[in-house]
Amino acid sequence: MNSLFLRNLDEHLQLMQVLDALDPQVSAAGKRLAAVLTAGGKLMFCGNGGSAADCQHLASELTGRFIKDRRPLAGLALTTDSSALTCIANDYSFEDVFTRQVQGLGRAGDGLVAISTSGNSGNVLKAVETAKAMGIYTLGLLGRDGGKLGALCDDSIVVPHAITARIQEAHLLIGHTLCGLIEAEMGLGQ
Repeated sequence: MNSLFLRNLDEHLQLMQVLDALDPQVSAAGKRLAAVLTAGGKLMFCGNGGSAADCQHLASELTGRFIKDRRPLAGLALTTDSSALTCIANDYSFEDVFTRQVQGLGRAGDGLVAISTSGNSGNVLKAVETAKAMGIYTLGLLGRDGGKLGALCDDSIVVPHAITARIQEAHLLIGHTLCGLIEAEMGLGQ
């Protein structure tokens, strides 16, 4: 295999073959996230770079639609308000860009989905610490060995791979599955 595409595809397929071991964690997390929404809470998402884009994507699957037309669900990407991000980074620090938003927007009973391919993103770690202190359920969608977030989050789903691109590809599959589980648990979709 000398084609970059074929090498990437081979890595992707090899990773997909071991992800079945994550089924119990993904199923449990889907139920927990649905419970947050059923009880009237919201789901907040935070992450950096490509994970920030995943936050937007998954939050929009909740507020828009995923499988079927249904009422909007409370999903909020903490990565999208450029004024808040730059204000907080400038006036406080980049480490606080998610924490300040969790403090201002989050309430006990909400959920925070923390996405980090390394499991060690400082601003995501700080947001999870803050959320836990506020009584907010925390789910880590992580890579490699889970990093510091693996043990810190209430629940963690760790994609056991070293290449960021492959981890992000798996995170999208897991994120879509979580959205489907939320709809199914809430009786809103398949």
